[in-house]
Amino acid sequence: MRRLIACLFTPAVMTFPALAAENITTFTLDNGLQAVVLEDHRAPVVVNMLWYKAGAADEAPGVSGSAHFLEHLLFKATDKLEAGEFSAVVEANGGSDNAFTSWDYTAYYQRIAADRLDLMMGMEADRMRNIRLTEEDVETERKVILEERAQRTDSDPGALFSEQRNAAQYLNHPYGRPIIGWRQEASQLSRDDVLAYYRKYYAPNAAVLIVAGDVDPAEVEALAKKHYGSLKPTEGLKARTRPQEPPQRAERRIIYEDPQAAQPYVIRTYIAPERDAGDQKAAAALTLLAEILGGSGQTSVLGRALQFESNKAVYTSAFYSGVNYDDTTFGVYIVPAPGLTLQQGEDEMDAVLAQFLKDGVDAEHLARVKSQIRASLIYAQDDVASLGREYGAALASGLTVKDVQDWPTILDAVTEDDIMEAARLVLDRKKAVTGWFRKPLEDEVSQ
Repeated sequence: MRRLIACLFTPAVMTFPALAAENITTFTLDNGLQAVVLEDHRAPVVVNMLWYKAGAADEAPGVSGSAHFLEHLLFKATDKLEAGEFSAVVEANGGSDNAFTSWDYTAYYQRIAADRLDLMMGMEADRMRNIRLTEEDVETERKVILEERAQRTDSDPGALFSEQRNAAQYLNHPYGRPIIGWRQEASQLSRDDVLAYYRKYYAPNAAVLIVAGDVDPAEVEALAKKHYGSLKPTEGLKARTRPQEPPQRAERRIIYEDPQAAQPYVIRTYIAPERDAGDQKAAAALTLLAEILGGSGQTSVLGRALQFESNKAVYTSAFYSGVNYDDTTFGVYIVPAPGLTLQQGEDEMDAVLAQFLKDGVDAEHLARVKSQIRASLIYAQDDVASLGREYGAALASGLTVKDVQDWPTILDAVTEDDIMEAARLVLDRKKAVTGWFRKPLEDEVSQ
């Protein structure tokens, strides 16, 4: 994203030599399973991915962490495999596997030789509907989950700060709950809790199959019918409708202090629209806005003004990710230079943002940013796993294959006026959460 490749900049249509549109095939089984096949015959390898359109934000109230807990439990026994056998079989066949949970989806994947796809798909289909969970499995894995939370969140001041800011950002929407779960709820999760989630969402009509690599689409479809075709869908499964945020009428602020805080900083996140199916223009403008404001320390608006011209910051950034099912966030960030307080750093950042809203977008800077983004999109085509993840995350978050294919062209069509319209819409402190991260003041004074 940071590299400038000017020769790739063309102001009209983008092309992707690694994977053209004709190398993408889609089909849907009678039971509702969606599938996308991404052909790439440069190496005899395949990535088999199964994405469920359900994540932490789809949990029932009071059982936070159940989606992530279930992800762990899916490596236990099924009707055909013993606990731990799934990954052992993948490894014995020279492959690797893993899984991950987000607010909007849960995904499982294997990377393996292409001639092992039949085996992988059979095992993945088996655990879609046929896991066998014992109370001992639940007790054992619950301890693993709580230890994971202890190591990654409870003992990490930055992670706790992020968790608290997220909860303040979303007062009503389930994005405010941590994916790993609140400790008091995760420690009480039961076998019935995870099975209720499993029986509802682990079904063909709530899943997307992504197969990327050295494969033939007709063979993939035949294997999908063989392994998934007989699985029953969840009856009456409706489109996701989640509690939504009430209008935010005042800025929310957090000061998080911890003796272990190594580097003080200010971060602000604003509620922002996500990429919507058939309507990605605003998200594209915000993607470019993030790069213009904070994409590069040397050339971005914040970086140039605060890191190089005035030396008021050690680091600055702006960030946005539009692949969400519901509203997402747009953020800005500053690490003030030594000698400046967090208040002074925040004031400096706000002054630069205010000036940008007056001055607008520099045309040459926008051209460079588009060139950099175009280059990164082209490079992404070279990794079938990365490409599979792009399609899987998009489809599991409410987008379509066409939306993914149209995204580069939509980005390229964004104008300076589009970006400024998006900036004026989003950069409203009444719709933001501002957080300070620092050591306790008495610690700073004593040093």
